[in-house]
Formats: sequence, structure tokens, C-alpha cells
Amino acid sequence: MDTALVIGGTRFIGRHTVEELLDHGYEVTIFNRGTHENPFATVEGVTHVEGDRGDETALEATAVSVDPDLVIDCVAYHPEGVRTATEVFSDSRYVYVSSGAAYARREVPQREGETPLEPCSPEQADDDSMGSYGPRKAEGDRVVVEAAGRGIEAMAVRPCIVYGPHDYTERLDYWISRVRNHDRVVVPGDGQHLQHLAYVADVASALRVVGEDGVAGEAYNVGDRRLLTLAELIETIADAAGTDVEVVPAGERELAAGGLSPTDFPLYREYPHVLSTARLASLDWESTPVGEAMSRTVADHEKSGRDGSEHDPGREAEERVLGVLDTL
Repeated sequence: MDTALVIGGTRFIGRHTVEELLDHGYEVTIFNRGTHENPFATVEGVTHVEGDRGDETALEATAVSVDPDLVIDCVAYHPEGVRTATEVFSDSRYVYVSSGAAYARREVPQREGETPLEPCSPEQADDDSMGSYGPRKAEGDRVVVEAAGRGIEAMAVRPCIVYGPHDYTERLDYWISRVRNHDRVVVPGDGQHLQHLAYVADVASALRVVGEDGVAGEAYNVGDRRLLTLAELIETIADAAGTDVEVVPAGERELAAGGLSPTDFPLYREYPHVLSTARLASLDWESTPVGEAMSRTVADHEKSGRDGSEHDPGREAEERVLGVLDTL
């Protein structure tokens, strides 16, 4: 049986990655600080090692005790952490979870090896703010390339916005909640904006596939093979929830009547964000049909208690917008 180490492993992408590895016959060790509930505490074939991924000594001890064939690093947020992990696990195949935010240009689609990556200053490399997230992920990608140049089997996977069961960000939960509780849903702009999404189980399978068959030093984009506009996304949610909903587009002027702007709504993107997934598909990776992925996501939402309220621009404000639109 192959052995895998997942750095992270109990919340969202990591949780699904552990399940993916178990389904494919791996013996899995989770390495994290133990600050979140471990859903695999009683699952056969999963071992938990408590430690901080920023502690090089703890990583080295884990490398010796586990001796993993495959390492999947779900919580590498600084390039120095990637550099340390590639050295510590130099005898393993190492997969770094990067991000589509690493790309510097608004190209459609963004392609590995063609679209430039964000530059990263020394100050950004050590920063923890969201403003430096893309540059930090890009620098981590460059570290992976450097490691491969030294003979280390290191690869990167770049997901776009990830959704699915156990999503603690609740970005999609906001829209699911709107669809389940209201007949009319306000959508910023004309509803045709494209924000490429990735179903979390597909991200997990991509991490495994790249870990098994990826080329050292390469990056692989991952996202749904079928793209949805924001309006189509809401209609897909409604189909999965078994309900009908009217999607109501609202421009900036109409939104202003409720004191709102397009960016007040989760998953709104002013410009298209699309990743090419051809390189990953060449490894025989396949994405889950969007309808099936959304059905699983809605089912999880209904039993989770999540409602996306932290992203809610306010239903009263939306009602004022709807009132203005009804008079036009």
C-alpha cells in the first residue's frame, strides 16, 4: 500500500483529499496543529500527527517516521514554507496547493507556462494579508520549479475558486440560501460575469493524479470543465434545490438605490477569470458534471447550518433594488 502525508487535512480541500487518497488505497497520515475537529479520528487507515507546518524539526521528524511516498501540502501560504517542505520531503513526490490567483494577467484562459505569474517582493513573501496572497502563491510555484531543478519531484496545482461540501468560506452558501428562501434573487450586473469555479472533490482528485503522474516542476490548473455565468450558477443551484427562482439582474444605478455595489455580492468578478484545464485533463483527470456537483453541495448546505450570512449585503437593501426595478 502507498503512503501519503497530507499537511492540513481536516477542513475543506484537505479533508476531501484524505477521502480521495483512502478511496485509492493509500495509507494516510494527517499533519496539522489539531486546532480543528478531526473527521478521521476513528477512520481506519488514517493517522494524525500533531505539529506546526512552520516547525522544520517537526516536519523532519514526520518525514522520518512516516516516510511518505506522496506529500500533499494544503496549507503552504508562504514561499519559505514551500522551500522548507520540498527539502524536508525531498525523497517523496511533493504537491503544493497553489492558486489561480498566482496569475498576473487577465488572459482568457490563463495557461500554465504561458500566462505570467505575479511578482513577489520580500515584504510580500512574509506578509499575511489577502493583498499578497497571489504573489505569495506565485513565489511558491517558483520554489517548486527550483526544487525540480535539483532533482526533487515537486509539482503545483492551481485551483480557481473552490466550492463544495464542508466549505467554511460560505461564499456559495450565500447564494444557496438566497435561492432556498426567496423567489427573486438579485444578481449584480447582467448576470453574465464568469468566475471559474472548481468542485472540491475534483481538486482532491487533481492533487492525487498530479502526485502520481505529474511532471516535476510543472503546474496544473484545476477547475470545472464547464463554466457557468453567475446567472447560470444560480439557476443550477435552483435545479439542485428543486425550486424555481427568478434571477433579477441589477446594474450599478439600480444597486445604488439599495446602497449596494456589484462587489458587495460574493463570487462577482468584474472581469472573466478562466483557467485552462487541458494540461490536467491530459493526465486522464475528469471533472464531475456541474449538476451532480451542485446537488451534492446543496445537500451538504441543507444539513450544515451554514447560511453565508457574513457575505449578505442585506435583504432589505435588495428589496429596495427590486422595488426600483419593478418601476422601470
